[in-house]
Amino acid sequence: MASATSSTPSEAGGIASLPADAISYEDLYARWERGNWSATELDFTEDARQWREDFTEFERQAALWNYSLFFWGEDAVADNLSPYIDAAPLEEQKYFLTTQQVDEARHAVFFKRFMQEVCDIGDGSMSSGLQAVKPKLTVGFRKIFDRLDSMADELRADRSPARLAAAVTLYHIVIEATLAQPGQHFIHSYLEKRDQLPAFREGMANVAADEQRHIGFGVKLLADLRREDPVGVPKAVSRILHEVTRYSSQVLMPPGWDERYITVFGATYDEVGVEGLSSMTTKLRSAGLALETLPGPPLLPAGLSPLEISQRGRALAKAGIIGVREGPTARDPETVALLFDTIRRQVSPKHGLKRPATFQWEFTDPDLPTWHLTVNNGSSTVAQGEAPDPDLRLRLSYQDWVDIVGERLDPLRALATGRLRPRGNPLAFRRLGKVFPRG
Repeated sequence: MASATSSTPSEAGGIASLPADAISYEDLYARWERGNWSATELDFTEDARQWREDFTEFERQAALWNYSLFFWGEDAVADNLSPYIDAAPLEEQKYFLTTQQVDEARHAVFFKRFMQEVCDIGDGSMSSGLQAVKPKLTVGFRKIFDRLDSMADELRADRSPARLAAAVTLYHIVIEATLAQPGQHFIHSYLEKRDQLPAFREGMANVAADEQRHIGFGVKLLADLRREDPVGVPKAVSRILHEVTRYSSQVLMPPGWDERYITVFGATYDEVGVEGLSSMTTKLRSAGLALETLPGPPLLPAGLSPLEISQRGRALAKAGIIGVREGPTARDPETVALLFDTIRRQVSPKHGLKRPATFQWEFTDPDLPTWHLTVNNGSSTVAQGEAPDPDLRLRLSYQDWVDIVGERLDPLRALATGRLRPRGNPLAFRRLGKVFPRG
């Protein structure tokens, strides 16, 4: 059996030493043995009393909404881990992934018990509990976990390093490090401050410790896969991040965007969002896959702090620009200005244009003004109104343009069906493809 740590970085693709190299798969497995705990031995008696007597009706409603995402998610990841085990190239990796599947099943049992014994949800069976919480799942959560389902099928058919890297990025980096870990910290923090739900709090601490181990494994595996395929793996990672992160602002989207579901427990949407973004960027960098080095279009709008990115993601999601659009997109001047400022910030720095180019959007909607973007030697500006001499004029409806930006409408399909009508220098349309490359 080959050793998981038999090659040095210089022998494996010429990639320098990374933070992920500080740990071995054998050590991760040993940590699992030392950290074992029982989901069936927790005593929820005091939790049930506190749930009835100490939580207000709205606090119970808000907590149930949040906990339901975890319950469903733990079951889903347990169901989808088998193809990861099959695709892992080393036995040490397979062994650890097997322990992870055991962990995820234990987490699902833990949440099922809490839901039934404390919240009186379900009849004690896993299926009844899951069906009871399903209506509480957010649209962003559904989109990302639907992608996890299809990714498992893809991995069964294709066990290449690039496909496995995409799967690990989705599972370990997006779902565990970006979404779950900040949510766990949020829950454990307020329960600890309020000294409530002792058994549930103990279980959440155990879940968080397990997830930290899983994330460490995912980061290490990504680093090793990149060494094996230094071209295909970054491309695969970039593609899956672009595909799913546009839904991340809608994962912790409370019912009706009523942020009291979060603030009632002493935190804010953006505090959780900033932690998730920081976790994702740190983990990718530790794997040698820093966001700024990935091929394809920029994942995040340039020049913004993590807090500003979280605030902007929420605003764009609420407006119906990114993520799942559940009605007409907002079209007030502030939203349109935010849209075009975001477009400006996501111009590819690798566009390679040898001279300035101006692109103009002329909306068919009579109530919306024209906007234009000028790209010039690494700097980009947007402005409302007509440009003096645009290289390319794009005529389409505002909603169609928003759906192209939100990747709900293929621009080539819009072009073929006449919904997008370009005018101007034919070469400028090709330049637009360089300014906004597709993943």
